[in-house]
Amino acid sequence: MAQRDTPFDDPTARFEAGRFGMWIFLAALGVVFASTIVGYLAVRIDNGADFVPIDAPRPPAILLASTVLLLISSVTMQRALRFGRSGDPRQGGMMLATTALAVAFLVIQLVAWRQLLSENLGPTDNLYGWTFYVLTALHAAHVVGGLPPLVITTWRASKGLYGPMDHRGITYTAMYWHFLDAVWLVLYATLWLGSMR
Repeated sequence: MAQRDTPFDDPTARFEAGRFGMWIFLAALGVVFASTIVGYLAVRIDNGADFVPIDAPRPPAILLASTVLLLISSVTMQRALRFGRSGDPRQGGMMLATTALAVAFLVIQLVAWRQLLSENLGPTDNLYGWTFYVLTALHAAHVVGGLPPLVITTWRASKGLYGPMDHRGITYTAMYWHFLDAVWLVLYATLWLGSMR
């Protein structure tokens, strides 16, 4: 049986189609995060100073550490992408570092939640607590969702499977990861400023 040609038999066309699809996916996620942040701001502004209870703790300082880790992971991800495009074997090490930093970020998020719970701020205590947990959990869920592609890409990169002719997987993973980093910076700044009375 003869193999039929498809519109994406050309590797370049397949790569561009995949990248376009990823941009559409990220745009949809952008709408989700933007709408939740706008909703948070509307609630925050509408409630004024009453939004933050007098005895409510500020966002844990440890979140600054998780932010730094996420920024470093963007650097390692970008280096992995550069190495993957050229077929450099260092791509595997950079992907492994990115994955480890992603897991460390999630662990620090859990530590921050535990700290807030120990300071008597739970997700059902008040609107201030509820919005903090929902927004950070929404982002954490997308980081968790990004772990399987990160692990698969790390495995492939460790085998040196990315090179000048095929680096689609590492490109798509990098796009998603940089998007999550940018979203976290906006989210973290919003929550920090929103916690001020």
